[in-house]
Amino acid sequence: MADPSAASATTSTLVFLGAAVAAVPLLRFAGLSAVLGYLLAGIVIGPSGLGLFRSPDALRTVAELGIVMFLFVIGLELKPSKLVSMRRDILGLGLMQVLVTGIVLAVCLYLLGLRDAGLLAMAFAFALSATAIALQVLNERGALATAYGQKSFAVLLFQDMAIVPFIALMPLLAGLPGGGGMSQHLPDIALAFGALTALILAGRYLLNPFFRLLARADAREVMTAAALLVVLGAAEAMHAVGLSAALGAFVAGLMLAESNFRHQLEADIEPFRGLLLGLFFMSVGMSIDGKVVMGSLAFVLGTAVLVMSLKAALTYALLRIYRQPVADAVRASVLLSTIGEFSFVIIPLAGTLGFIAPREATLYAAIAAITMFLGPVLVKLAEPALARFAERQKPDETLTEDFDGAGGEVLVIGFGRFGQVANQMLLAAERNVTVIDRNIDRIRAAGRFGFKVYYGDGRRLDVLRAAGAEKAAVIAICIDDREAASTIAEMAVRAFPQAKLVVRAYDRVHALDLMERGVRNPIRETFEGALSFGRTALMALGLSEDESEAIREDIRRRDVQRLLRQRDEGILGGTDLLIGATLAPEPLSEPKRKGRDLTARPKPATPAALGEGVTGESS
Repeated sequence: MADPSAASATTSTLVFLGAAVAAVPLLRFAGLSAVLGYLLAGIVIGPSGLGLFRSPDALRTVAELGIVMFLFVIGLELKPSKLVSMRRDILGLGLMQVLVTGIVLAVCLYLLGLRDAGLLAMAFAFALSATAIALQVLNERGALATAYGQKSFAVLLFQDMAIVPFIALMPLLAGLPGGGGMSQHLPDIALAFGALTALILAGRYLLNPFFRLLARADAREVMTAAALLVVLGAAEAMHAVGLSAALGAFVAGLMLAESNFRHQLEADIEPFRGLLLGLFFMSVGMSIDGKVVMGSLAFVLGTAVLVMSLKAALTYALLRIYRQPVADAVRASVLLSTIGEFSFVIIPLAGTLGFIAPREATLYAAIAAITMFLGPVLVKLAEPALARFAERQKPDETLTEDFDGAGGEVLVIGFGRFGQVANQMLLAAERNVTVIDRNIDRIRAAGRFGFKVYYGDGRRLDVLRAAGAEKAAVIAICIDDREAASTIAEMAVRAFPQAKLVVRAYDRVHALDLMERGVRNPIRETFEGALSFGRTALMALGLSEDESEAIREDIRRRDVQRLLRQRDEGILGGTDLLIGATLAPEPLSEPKRKGRDLTARPKPATPAALGEGVTGESS
């Protein structure tokens, strides 16, 4: 296929989808960003690769809709309250990062031969960081709520806010030396200002009533269509007066940030935004001229490394000024060292406006793409060393195993959500309880609420003895680690025969394992909750409270009988006690017991048959 115009729309779509499906998972499995997958896919199917598409610019118009929707979502997320709470980091750290990095990069680019409007445009483009990559890395690592994650997010937020006015004002840079006259643009500036004011007013006073009216129709597809109409309409309005289409989308999103429909709109736009943004990155990859890049490979690689090194060093220095720990400052500086996605908007626009030559645009786009490839790789490589460094820098938070005052009639092992509820019942009965746990944060949290929890590892026999297990009447094992629970239970059966064991079981298989180790009464953690849930559901269906309770007790008796038979006969024992279950015999296998009618309701078990009451959850 030589060109998208020469092929059917279906074939072109299949090529794009196939390239994305093949490349993106490969990069994701390698722990890298999906953005890199889209870039790689574009390079492979573009003129520098297989040549399946030879006119990437033909797709750029559609692909840039991804940037438009991306800006709309950014506007939706910029609630005034959020901006106010982060104002110090956004206007302080974010502004300083862009200014300092931009000035230093401008000096370097000047030495490389750039001048005037092209110098300003490229310095700003290179000062930006890859928002999509950085946020994805933070989300994958669960680090968005950490100190360095919040600082990084503040910088990215300021950059995203600065992008819109910069792109909008780029045509005005033509008034700088090397551009054209500025006076001829005055009527266009007035028209653009008027259109922007009209858009803000319309967003402020018309959008919310418009969506409230549509919501009354209760048609999901209409709301989705309306969301697209608002985004694309605002974008086209700005484009028509010579401003950035992304600016219109951003303003529309900002006007709806406090709306009750914000989350609905974001959910409606998200699938289109992600797909079209991926298409945009693929078109960027396709636009990279391999011959030009290979002809200046040393320049491209050297500049990419120089830009990343300078950005990382300057961002690290700023974060240290803001008193961030060394490890966090390094993490954030590496994360923000890439060149951002919007460089792929600014660079082509600069070429279109005549700020830089087409060959320079290709080289700078390649530099930006390479930094986006290297950034996630560096983050992944640096994390293990940073984690070790941060661990060494942590103050020693180890608690001593001090059991002074321990020795109640009940020893509770584990003070998580399960152990806390069990402990409440024991305290309500005015029993003397000793609680041990090995989670330092949990112990300190319990202390803030006035609970005394001793630090100690219940898997150690000496710890159990020190905590008073030899004198305890009951040992309650409440931890959620099944292997540790089994180990403690087996040890307690041998070492503390005077104590009755009450052990939390993770599931049915774990309960059977505990029974084999000598625990007579394992408590499966979700069974009683499930029985109560089912009883409530029956009552919601109209059954009386007595009828629902009778069914619950019948299910409990069946389960106890089945568990005891599973202990003696194996995991398939007692299957006939499950209501509605059928079991097909395995080929060539001998039945373990005489068959019986599954439709017959078994007689209720007598207390003698039940032995020790065993409760738990059916598997």
